[in-house]
Amino acid sequence: MLVLVAPGQGAQTPGFLIPWLDLPGVEDRLREWSDAIDLDLVHYGTKATEDEIRDTAVAQPLLVAASLISARQLFATADDVVATVGAAAGHSVGELAAAALTGTVSDGAAMTLVRRRGQAMAEAAATTETGMAALLGGDEAVVLPHLEKLGLTPANVNGAGQIVAAGTAEQIAALVENKPEGTRRVVPLKVAGAFHTHHMAPAVSALESATAELTVADPLTRYVSNKDGQVVTSGRELAQRLVGQVANPVRWDRCMETFKELGVTALIEAAPGGTLTGLAKRALPGVKTLALKTPDDLDAARELIAAVSAE
Repeated sequence: MLVLVAPGQGAQTPGFLIPWLDLPGVEDRLREWSDAIDLDLVHYGTKATEDEIRDTAVAQPLLVAASLISARQLFATADDVVATVGAAAGHSVGELAAAALTGTVSDGAAMTLVRRRGQAMAEAAATTETGMAALLGGDEAVVLPHLEKLGLTPANVNGAGQIVAAGTAEQIAALVENKPEGTRRVVPLKVAGAFHTHHMAPAVSALESATAELTVADPLTRYVSNKDGQVVTSGRELAQRLVGQVANPVRWDRCMETFKELGVTALIEAAPGGTLTGLAKRALPGVKTLALKTPDDLDAARELIAAVSAE
């Protein structure tokens, strides 16, 4: 069973869209979305600096665009996804790409919504200096009480020995100086806010307004939600979860548990891939994984899809 996943914020790097622009129709599609959301995706994906694409209002639309562009090379329509993919999910903002790929919303609607999401979260982050840091290794039973003691939130529980903490700049600095016993490293992330915490509460109301008139359909493929790893079958419920998700933790560990329960044998991560396949290699041993980093990975992805289909 094949799982299709889309990465979250922090996966972007300067110039990562450059090779994708060589594919027929990609630049036209990106410029169409750019005009619709008033953000030059081509510029930010090819020429912008690391600091420029760290901006939440830029990074989020850029990531969803990249995931859609790359996945559409393998699955042109939701029906193509249905024919091949057993389940789909996205990490944090990647959930919007997964919503489009499962036919819940159109690609254009996903881009419009992610633009508003990015702006709202950037505005919320601007009120207080906040950030996030990844804790590598360590036991949850030790790590979680330590974070609570420092006033930090476990914003991403990613499984495979990785938890991402979020809070104020001072709280993150304290964590770096005083890591939990058994944790190998604490790595500050290149994000501009404490996402998936109470610091993002102002963004929730903005997204509620943005989704109120959103046209949604029920997912055509199993959609696994970050909230709790559950399969969501209602398009309207999925939209509500996308709203609440910005101020609540991402439970990617539970998503991977659901993949395992569903019988996953292979996992493909849309561009800019790497992070989620890395987690899957540690948490889902025996599962074949492939990250779409450049168009050079497409042939291998097609071969993996064919192998899964033949099982």
